[in-house]
Amino acid sequence: MKVLVIGGGGREHAICVTLAKSPKVDHIWCAPGNGGIASVAECVDIAATDIEGVVAFAKEHHPDLVMVAPDDPLALGMVDALEAVGIRAFGPHKNAAVIEGSKSFAKDLMHKYHIPTAGYAVFEDSEQAIAYIKEQGAPIVIKADGLALGKGVTVAMTEEEAITAVRDAIDGGAFGGAGARVVIEEFLTGPEVSVLAFVDGTHLKTMPSAQDHKRAYDNDAGPNTGGMGAFSPSRFYTDEIAAQCMETIFKPTVAAMAAEGRPFKGVLYFGLMLTPKGPKVIEYNARFGDPETQAVLSRLDSDLYDIFGSVIDGKLDSMDIRWKDEAACCVVMASGGYPKAYEKGKVITGLDAVTDSFVFHAGTKKQGDAIVTSGGRVLGVTATAPTLDQAIEKAYADVDKIHFDGAHFRKDIGIKKG
Repeated sequence: MKVLVIGGGGREHAICVTLAKSPKVDHIWCAPGNGGIASVAECVDIAATDIEGVVAFAKEHHPDLVMVAPDDPLALGMVDALEAVGIRAFGPHKNAAVIEGSKSFAKDLMHKYHIPTAGYAVFEDSEQAIAYIKEQGAPIVIKADGLALGKGVTVAMTEEEAITAVRDAIDGGAFGGAGARVVIEEFLTGPEVSVLAFVDGTHLKTMPSAQDHKRAYDNDAGPNTGGMGAFSPSRFYTDEIAAQCMETIFKPTVAAMAAEGRPFKGVLYFGLMLTPKGPKVIEYNARFGDPETQAVLSRLDSDLYDIFGSVIDGKLDSMDIRWKDEAACCVVMASGGYPKAYEKGKVITGLDAVTDSFVFHAGTKKQGDAIVTSGGRVLGVTATAPTLDQAIEKAYADVDKIHFDGAHFRKDIGIKKG
């Protein structure tokens, strides 16, 4: 079987590596791919958002499956476009990907179907939003409504910080059209947990829990990023909490999307907070999370190609998906300055010295015989072990072997206990 994977980050590298383990998959293309993905797949110079280009390539090369991984092409309708020309594709249709593409849609859906989440209000006028902030007080959370590369959220501890975030988004265009509307949410407290699930429109099967680290610096300081590291499983997500989430959040969300005429097929990401009043949804994503995917897929003990097929065919309930009984830790090595301005083209050394981890490439490219940096998040050094503490130790031991000018990484991935 031939598979085309859309995207070029660490998540896509993890997907390609996992697909390559399937005895049914004999060739993988990745568009556009990156310097690390090139070792397991044939990279194709087509942008992930180039729907016409991807459709034309698929019509010419006839992949048996196209896996659309990033949020932008899903929100633009790439799966719809591929299916329209008879190409088998994995991922939600455009009308279902809106669960991530519009935070106001997601909040309204949860409100309508009584799915627990934070209180909220939606604004397109900055002065009305500021009046609401002054009425509610701080801390409070400001979110750009649309897709903002994981950086459109401000957890404001003061009213002044919240007001600045609103003005930047609505009046300043900090996130382009994605920030023209903002969702202002109640501030929740408790451990955060990420739970990804395969969904076939009716049925869902959850993956092992994980936890991301969004802030740029240790102890959750600094600006939000696309994710500085992840580990699996969560220290707090018990079987009891999982059962509660299944009945109050997971199943109701899948049923709600079907009831709205937007059946969801693909990977649905539940960003949860385990509050003193029970689990609540912080956000949905319409695809594999990054870097949670690197940690979670490292634990998969089933054929990913078969899972994708069962989702597309609506037969997920008949799949027995197995997971390794071990923990995983992914530490992201980023360019100095990320998530703000950073330089590219820094030569990466030490990759051959890594022994106990798998290095997923996120922002790299080949330059002659060298691998150089080409993005903000550069590498995801991912280790598995019988215990989480052992996985963390192995990942950091290998991080210390890799070098590039300005390399930045958090030193507390998986370590904090709350």
